[in-house]
Amino acid sequence: MEQMNHIREQAATVMQELLDVANLRPGDLFVIGCSSSEMVGERIGKGSSMEAAVAVYETIAPMLAERGIGLVAQCCEHLNRALILEREFAEKYGYEIVCVRPQPHAGGSFATTVYDHMHDPVAVEHVRAHAGLDIGGTLIGMHLRDVAVPVRLSLSRIGEANILCARTRPKFIGGIRARYPDETIR
Repeated sequence: MEQMNHIREQAATVMQELLDVANLRPGDLFVIGCSSSEMVGERIGKGSSMEAAVAVYETIAPMLAERGIGLVAQCCEHLNRALILEREFAEKYGYEIVCVRPQPHAGGSFATTVYDHMHDPVAVEHVRAHAGLDIGGTLIGMHLRDVAVPVRLSLSRIGEANILCARTRPKFIGGIRARYPDETIR
């Protein structure tokens, strides 16, 4: 119980700090890759913990929902890193829906938890999220927009899992005469 409370506290801190700098708008997508195994001190894919997955989900999902940001959960490599999100976001962005339902040992505990808690979950193969959180080395970079900007936070772990965070921005184009808005550009 103490470990799960610690995971919840760390997840809340990480998300608040990341949301403070990510400059997200309602309707944007936020991808999370989450190794529940790593959070509880096991090797990725070797100690799946539904309890840890639920702790992270119950902490993070309301923070995104209150801002109108779409939660996207990356599945593990056994489902080719497919992604779970609400149908409304898949349709909004024109993502092709594929047919799969994650489970703890094929998709992962976090993706399973997200699927089980969403109103109308679907799976897609690719997204271009506006920001993301990688908990435990799940490799979310393929699901971010082209220019990912690393974000350093006050914490570097959730539970025992290392975290990496990123926001994205549009590509800078033009030559020596080009001018750009400030660095907080979306």
